[in-house]
Amino acid sequence: MEIKLETFGEATVVIPVARVDSATAKAFEAKVLQVVNAGGPRVILDFSELDYISSAGLRVVLVGAKMTRAPRKFVLCGMKPHIREVFDVSGFAKILSIQPDRATAAAI
Repeated sequence: MEIKLETFGEATVVIPVARVDSATAKAFEAKVLQVVNAGGPRVILDFSELDYISSAGLRVVLVGAKMTRAPRKFVLCGMKPHIREVFDVSGFAKILSIQPDRATAAAI
């Protein structure tokens, strides 16, 4: 699994590529926690290159969000419709900030 890290304004952007499943969730979690623990003002998970996320991946997202304390922001963006559906069905869309694109996520 490839996980890209980029800077976008004041945000650190984590971009998982292809799949986050039980085989890749540990590497994804390590990268997300690395970024969260670095203490920047904004963490963005950009899912524009993600094709699949399992419950193991959802757990990583939840852990990252819980570890990010105000006034810092933890925002998701760039979801393909089938990825957004996973977040809607799981109820995560109601408790996490999900934006259509990186620019909107950075402005939150």
